Amino acid sequence: MKHLITSESVTCGHPDKMCDQISDAILDACLASDPDSRVACECMTTTGTIIVSGEITTKSWVNFQDIARKVVRDIWYDSLEAGFSADDVSVQILINSQSPDIAQGVDTGWAGDQWIMYGYASNENKAYMPTPIYLAHKLSKKLEEVRTSWTLPYLLPDGKTQVTCEYDDDKLVRVHTVVISNQHRSSVNLEELQAGIKKEVIESELWDLVDENTIYHINPTGKFEIGGPKGDCGLTGRKIIIDTYGGVGRHGGGAFSGKDPSKVDRSGAYIARYLAKNIVASGVCNRCEIQLGYAIGVVQPVSVYVDCFGTEKVELSSIIKTVEDNFDLSQHMDISGEMMLVGRS
Repeated sequence: MKHLITSESVTCGHPDKMCDQISDAILDACLASDPDSRVACECMTTTGTIIVSGEITTKSWVNFQDIARKVVRDIWYDSLEAGFSADDVSVQILINSQSPDIAQGVDTGWAGDQWIMYGYASNENKAYMPTPIYLAHKLSKKLEEVRTSWTLPYLLPDGKTQVTCEYDDDKLVRVHTVVISNQHRSSVNLEELQAGIKKEVIESELWDLVDENTIYHINPTGKFEIGGPKGDCGLTGRKIIIDTYGGVGRHGGGAFSGKDPSKVDRSGAYIARYLAKNIVASGVCNRCEIQLGYAIGVVQPVSVYVDCFGTEKVELSSIIKTVEDNFDLSQHMDISGEMMLVGRS
């Protein structure tokens, strides 16, 4: 039976994704000299303002303002033409230390919160990802490339992509619809922008999947000069579906950015994806989804669930046993003091 599946992606200049990058840059700076850092860093941005907040306990010396400005500058928000400038933006810091009630469970080496996490994989492509999100990411990456290489010099940092794929049962047939909206300079007209994006981005990346019936919506509102934080408030963790499987696999609700590995909503999702990807890559199934459940202050997961959607070529029980026999899914400290999810093999 034929059906359509749609997924979206964003460029690094999207305000939500910029907040993710600031949160992770602060996390990296904390972990660089103190691997035991406890970091839950949130960021919000709006016109002319960045607010960095959260709970951070670290021995590292971190200049939060400088890190935030560097992320913004590296995205090329460095002039008022884009509506946001690293040199002029106000950066407010509202940081507390980790709650001692939480720390008493984490410092002993156990999970830093209760949560459910999912990992998903399919054999649709070389990335073992659902094709709609895989292609949407390709388009976002290409938008960045043609902007920063000045191939399309009229593009500015904020952009979004969306791809609708047509399937016949589980087999990919074609790309049905492509949607791209990208911030632009006032010097370009709509026709030139649409032609440039269609040629340099869409046709360059999707040439073998589009056809004469593919529908294109390129800057469909017509004008997108006001973008970034000036056009839309940004928040860390508001692109969790883009960060995972584009809505195809399930999601436990936890964001990744700005969280150290003791936060199982990040590290648990990573190991679940690792397991699902390698199970599919081994050839024993075409699709795989793994759910892990953790409790705060408890080392072992409270549940492990594997679903291959009826595509398994061996008994599902043998797949589960292989996972249980070869991977330690406990959340604990290794000898260096870092929080780890460790796989035995």
